[in-house]
Amino acid sequence: MVTAVIPFRSGGKSRLPPELRVEAALAMLGDVLEAATLAADRVRLVTDDGAAIVIAAELDVELVIDPAGGQAAAVVAGLAGLDGPCVVVNADLPCATPEALTRLAASGAALVAAADGTTNALSLPGPAAFAPLYGAGSAARFESGGLTPVSIPELEQDVDTLADLEQLSLPVGARTSLVLNQHKLLVVSAS
Repeated sequence: MVTAVIPFRSGGKSRLPPELRVEAALAMLGDVLEAATLAADRVRLVTDDGAAIVIAAELDVELVIDPAGGQAAAVVAGLAGLDGPCVVVNADLPCATPEALTRLAASGAALVAAADGTTNALSLPGPAAFAPLYGAGSAARFESGGLTPVSIPELEQDVDTLADLEQLSLPVGARTSLVLNQHKLLVVSAS
C-alpha cells in the first residue's frame, strides 16, 4: 500500500506573474492530486490554504494541516502515523501522471531532481526514511543520504517562473492546461 504526500504552501509561486500565480498554483496542485489518487492507495495533502482544501475535498484526499516551518515540516506532518512505502511529490509538477507516480513508487528509495538541483519527488520505503534536507542543492543531499536518483521526465519539470511554464515539453494536466490557455500561454495539452 503506497501513500502519496503532497505539501502545498499558500502563495508559494511568488515568481510567477501576479495575475497567474494563484490560479496556476492551484491548477498544478489539482493535477498532481488527481494523478496521485489514481496511482496511490492513499493520498494526503498538507496545507493550510482554503482553496487547496476545497480541491482536496473534491478529490477525496486526506487533509493534514500544515504546521508551518517550511517544506520539511510539512512533509514530516504528512508522513506522521503512516506505515509502508510513501512517495512525496511537490505540488508544482504540472506534467505529473499516474504512470509517472507509479514508476516513482516502484523505484525503491529514490529521488527525482529538478534542473536546479532541488528535489521534486521522493520514494521512501517508509516514513522513517525521510530526512529534512530540502532547499538549494537538496538532490545531492538526499542522494548522499542513500536515495538513488531516477529520471522520470514527467516529475522533473517543475514550475517556479513564467519561463518554466513556457518551456514545458511534456503534456500538462487538464486543470493546468485550462488556466494556461485562459492566459494565452501555449502548452502541450494532455491527450
